[in-house]
Amino acid sequence: MDTVTTANRTEHTSAPTAVVGEADSESPITIPSNDPFYRAPADLEDVEPGTVLRSRDVDLALFGVIRQKVSAWQLLYRTTSLDGAARVAVTTVVLPIGDRRRTALLSYQCAIDAVSDRCFPSYALRSGARAVGSVPQFEFMIILYALRQGWVVSLPDHEGMDGQWGAPVEPGYCVLDGVRAAQSFEPLDLTPTTPVALWGYSGGGLATSWAAEVAGDYAPELDIVGAALGSPVGDPGSAFSRLNGTIFTALPAMVVEGLRRTYPVFDSVVREHVAARGLETLNSLHRKTTVFAVMSMLMHDLERHLDIPLADLLATPEMVQIFEDIQPGKSAPAFPILVVQAVHDPMIDVGDVDGQVRRYRAAGANVTYIRDRLSEHLSLHPIAAPLTLAWLSDRVAGTPIDGSSTRTVWSLAGSPAGLRGLLGMAVSTGRAFVGLR
Repeated sequence: MDTVTTANRTEHTSAPTAVVGEADSESPITIPSNDPFYRAPADLEDVEPGTVLRSRDVDLALFGVIRQKVSAWQLLYRTTSLDGAARVAVTTVVLPIGDRRRTALLSYQCAIDAVSDRCFPSYALRSGARAVGSVPQFEFMIILYALRQGWVVSLPDHEGMDGQWGAPVEPGYCVLDGVRAAQSFEPLDLTPTTPVALWGYSGGGLATSWAAEVAGDYAPELDIVGAALGSPVGDPGSAFSRLNGTIFTALPAMVVEGLRRTYPVFDSVVREHVAARGLETLNSLHRKTTVFAVMSMLMHDLERHLDIPLADLLATPEMVQIFEDIQPGKSAPAFPILVVQAVHDPMIDVGDVDGQVRRYRAAGANVTYIRDRLSEHLSLHPIAAPLTLAWLSDRVAGTPIDGSSTRTVWSLAGSPAGLRGLLGMAVSTGRAFVGLR
């Protein structure tokens, strides 16, 4: 049974049961949009950001079927929208595998990269989830590796309840309030002074960028020791124009859907200039996980649904302002930043990430920037994971950094330490596939 705790009552709801390491044959769990756990209480405006409103213990499983020996809970908490209104969000908090001293909290932002709630980590990582093609299910192997390193992990649904993929600033609030919620949640045995590290890749790297940028003003009490940004998009507007009409057209299309939910003026412009067939295509993305969305829109040119050229649409004052808003790198976090990026990345252009790094440094940030020549977008994440966790561990330990630096390497796996890290992650992944601690 799951225990659901609210401010006024304790509820019990049924949860799937299965033998650890075996396929879960029970019926699918409820998606977030139909799950009462995700509903906001009536008095939301009366509580502080980061307040835990409801909690329940959950079972996590690799690809929804291979149970993992971890302790996990979901926390519904109060956060803040882009316009300052009270909102709710959910984070999944997980204790390290084995008996380890809990010294630091890692907020890991999954690459949700979709508008469907099937891709939210709070759904996709649960036992019984039907979320084939969601990126968090693949990232779970990296998350389990971090747990085996001793990190307590928070996995926020950083797109909020409406799947606002591509929205600026608000994902940062969601991440930081998830950290506050985790620190106050008794079973984790953390404190308000627990060191915090931030990490995300691709869309998760973009969300981590926003969390790093707003942390000083929004959550100055948090002891954030560092943020790791893997391929953090750099310039969503540039990516939008570059990826349209390619095998990755679905990615900018899903950004359009996310921004329609964020900016009413954006939705109005889209409805004015996009034909009915194009709107149907955009609406169909609500039902698709990231991989299936990409497959359904291979080489799709969004311009064919417009009544004006795409360049003219993007040049309208409303669009120019919105794409300016969603570009990260406008402020300097007080803590160090690690950025990793593949030089030959077909999804995220290295020049866009170079630009984000330049903007951070111009604002005064301490940035360690590593560019990998041999990797591409999908391979860099697991290859860079051991180095990233080691870098974050050094920040928790207080190891000093001499200052900003940039280096371009042939491969992050090309050193003895890199190879040892990859071997360790391979062993961790093998244990996950057979359900071992």
